[in-house]
Amino acid sequence: MSSRPPLTDAHGHLQADRFDVDRDEVIARLRAAGMTRLLIPSWSVASSQGAVEIAREHDWMDAAIGIHPHHATDEASQRAALLARAAEPEIVAIGETGIDTKRNYASLTDQIANFEAHIEVAVQLGKPLILHCRSAGDGDDAQRQLIKTLKESPIGAPGGAAAFGGRAPLILHSASGSQGYIEDGLALGGLISISGLVFRPEERATAEWIRAVPADRLLTETDAPWLTMPGAPDPSRNEPANVAFTLAWIAERRGEAVDDLAAAISATYDRAFPRQRPRSD
Repeated sequence: MSSRPPLTDAHGHLQADRFDVDRDEVIARLRAAGMTRLLIPSWSVASSQGAVEIAREHDWMDAAIGIHPHHATDEASQRAALLARAAEPEIVAIGETGIDTKRNYASLTDQIANFEAHIEVAVQLGKPLILHCRSAGDGDDAQRQLIKTLKESPIGAPGGAAAFGGRAPLILHSASGSQGYIEDGLALGGLISISGLVFRPEERATAEWIRAVPADRLLTETDAPWLTMPGAPDPSRNEPANVAFTLAWIAERRGEAVDDLAAAISATYDRAFPRQRPRSD
């Protein structure tokens, strides 16, 4: 792995059932590709347990627990008990959570309440939020609501980011949308995480604003097993090892060397997520 750039997947759902039949092989491939940092985020109570279990087995991986906006209604009654676990040492972030008006699996009222509950725990523990945000079509209503909720929360208050000890309070997962939305996220102290979504024609705006994101505010991710990108060995399932495609895409558009960008992203990951246990690389 030493001859390869250090790959970082800041959002790979390794606990997803699509990896149940060959998870060990997937892990072997991502390690062979040079991956040294992997965050396993969650979308439900069950997936949160799965993320923690995998992170316990692999001490170089990290977990995030939370309830996705799609489950803001059907898992609301279980939310408090889940988030009460957030201090566990394998858990370095809260989420994924946020706002989604593209599919509307939960009412906006329930999504906002769910989001606010995650913000409260993130601030209490100083662990950053992993934020999902999608609007329908070319709209930006979800992005506007997400930023509004953050600005009205302790994170948006003067000195609100102090709870995070100088670290980023949030990560815009699979960042998508206008340059204005990205600038709002950066202004709140957030990091911008780039996924295979950038290869879709409707996301062409990303190629413009990616050059303006400060080098120390960028992360790479796959959102595996979803968002497979062109060139991936298996077009039907994304894997963490495929983050190399997105890293190369970013480096080309920013005019940077892949190795230098990879090292910077790895360092950003380490600054972002508060670890309570040693890592074996």
